[in-house]
Amino acid sequence: MAKASSKKKSNSPHGAAGDDESARGRLLSAATHLFCKNGINATGIDAIIEEAGTAKTTLYKLFGSKTNLVNAVLESEGKQWREWFIGAMEEGGGDAQTKLTRIFPALKSWFAEERFYGCPFINAVGEHDKDAKQFRNIALKHKKIVLGHIEKLAGEFGSSEPAVLAHQLGLIIDGAIVAAMISRDPGVADTAALTAGPLLGQSKPRKKRAADQLEAV
Repeated sequence: MAKASSKKKSNSPHGAAGDDESARGRLLSAATHLFCKNGINATGIDAIIEEAGTAKTTLYKLFGSKTNLVNAVLESEGKQWREWFIGAMEEGGGDAQTKLTRIFPALKSWFAEERFYGCPFINAVGEHDKDAKQFRNIALKHKKIVLGHIEKLAGEFGSSEPAVLAHQLGLIIDGAIVAAMISRDPGVADTAALTAGPLLGQSKPRKKRAADQLEAV
């Protein structure tokens, strides 16, 4: 997704992957594409520098190691994705419920992209030692920020348990991402929206509804 600049805002979480023509930007763009498409373990340094058009010495000068490059990719990709995802919810304004219902149309547009390869954090944790904390910690940091924004909207919406609602929606989002990656069917997002519908329509606390009824009398 495009970062704040004079350029037109992108509707994609990956819109700015190639904006930075520096060697660092090209390496991050190439590594992001190859890691997401082929997997981290299956992607060697030679493939990255070939796609980036840089020398191997440049990669090691900028990142020091493949592990550091992976960390940089996850941090960069996570930041771009969060900016896109939160922007998709907030764009157009409206109340909190309206913003929350934008989650799944946004995911559907992402799922339809040619370069949709699933969640890089789920993929990274999935292909490495499950006891390793390296990628898990980065993934948890990313998830905390995303769920934090959803929880804020859930509170504004009137949920009696905004944290619970945020985690429920987070599970539906994660499930939809994995299902779309496997099936290559963007319509998975529509099913996810149907699943989330009752949560978004029945999450206001009874006390608030009772108060509204008293006001109407």
